[in-house]
Amino acid sequence: MARSAILNVMVAAATKAGRALTRDFGEVENLQVSRKGPGDFVTAADHRAEKILREELQRARPGYSLVMEESGTIEGTDPQHRFIVDPLDGTTNFLHGIPIFGISIALERQGQIVAGVIYNPIMDELYTAEKGNGAFLNNRRLRVAGRATMTDCVIGTGIPHLGRGDHGRALMELRHVMGEVSGIRRAGAASIDLAWVASGRLDGFWEHDLKSWDMAAGLLMIREAGGYISDATGGEKIFETGSVVAGNEFIHHGLLDLLKKARKPA
Repeated sequence: MARSAILNVMVAAATKAGRALTRDFGEVENLQVSRKGPGDFVTAADHRAEKILREELQRARPGYSLVMEESGTIEGTDPQHRFIVDPLDGTTNFLHGIPIFGISIALERQGQIVAGVIYNPIMDELYTAEKGNGAFLNNRRLRVAGRATMTDCVIGTGIPHLGRGDHGRALMELRHVMGEVSGIRRAGAASIDLAWVASGRLDGFWEHDLKSWDMAAGLLMIREAGGYISDATGGEKIFETGSVVAGNEFIHHGLLDLLKKARKPA
């Protein structure tokens, strides 16, 4: 596959940060860990990875703005471009030795996501996408799964935990979805979940209370793999609402219908 210069920059940054995360993952018990909030840990590895990503991206494109999970917004001189970066999505998995976590980088140009990278360094799975040029896992072209019936599907989701999210809403949505599908999975890293929808491993996915860096690269990846993605009401306000629903045309529609039923009073 041919990559643009900017996508090569993003891949190089992700793989360099991935090497650091891989080293730290091997010594996870020795990491210095602090609490950022209930159930939401930030580690020395997280900060190291973000520092690498910031340095690599700023070296290659010094004028671009950055939106980063730990550092916040870093304004650049170019108002048309910004990188949206999560240096370690799936921190709790990382800390528990679960090898499902990723680095996510998206490039926004004039308000549109035009390139994305999601990298799981432990599995050495590199997902890439560019607007109009498709989505890839390493060098294999991706397509969303083709199943058209909810009963045949495995659906991913995020489940709120201590101090986070609307537990009542989550239980109601699970109640409506779980009786209609073959299985529900909670991997613990939204960027990886979205990449798995793009690759066809998951037939669909929904979650609430996400941030832009959790979703930006995966949003483009799913669309470039032929999938559909929206907010939880079927609209386009994904970043504003923090909610996402994804799948092929049929499963996306089916999930939206089930979530709508879950919102109705009993």
